[in-house]
Amino acid sequence: MSAMLQDKVVVVSGVGPGLGRSIALQAARAGADLVLAARTEARLDEVAAEVKDLGARVLTVGTDINIDESARNLLDATLAEYGRVDALVNNAFAIPPLGDLVTVDFDKVRAGFETNVLGALRLTRLFAAALTETGGAVVMINSSVLRHSSQPYGSYKMAKSSLLALAQCLATELGPQGVRVNSVAPGYIWADTLKGYFAHLGKKRGVGAQTIYDETAANMDLRRLPEPDAIADAVVFMASDLSRAITGHCLDVNCGEFHH
Repeated sequence: MSAMLQDKVVVVSGVGPGLGRSIALQAARAGADLVLAARTEARLDEVAAEVKDLGARVLTVGTDINIDESARNLLDATLAEYGRVDALVNNAFAIPPLGDLVTVDFDKVRAGFETNVLGALRLTRLFAAALTETGGAVVMINSSVLRHSSQPYGSYKMAKSSLLALAQCLATELGPQGVRVNSVAPGYIWADTLKGYFAHLGKKRGVGAQTIYDETAANMDLRRLPEPDAIADAVVFMASDLSRAITGHCLDVNCGEFHH
């Protein structure tokens, strides 16, 4: 991976201690210069320090993707620092309300759509001209919730299904300008949040977290759960020239939990 993104500028939204961090670090290891965006600037500083330790250049920009002026500032700061953009990774995410659709709070559903769908559209529209100049790529971070309709994930699936439709339509719109738009859909992500949740479930049942892990992994073809770096590697691939003939595609990264 050491040269997959060599001399490319990659913008990542929604950077925090989880998947956003892994995307940033794997992109840096692949040779990219980074722009990290999130509302919580302290988290940006932590990840930026790790990126610098890998020898990559990095710019942090406090950003609320739901505000036009803030989102535009991200673009302006990126171009002022680097003069170009090669890839935009729309990783910012807000958890939609979990519950039955017949009783869900509409305002909370709208709030989820604002970040998960319209925020991604806002950034992509702003960065489209710069990406056209470099023949760049957009990567949407989706979810394997696309592949099932289990309760209580109805609002979550609605938002992520809309994000997939957005990516596909943008692929058609921006393709003639040489810009590719793809999606990466993780399943379970074996990181701190999930580890804590499995420990909680295990405690309720009087078993260890490993038991919960093994039961969950039994539904995966590979009998294990994806770790953040594995998902980030798929993002790096979609942002790189190795995927130069791929657009409008959704790449599932779930260790074989679902086939698509």
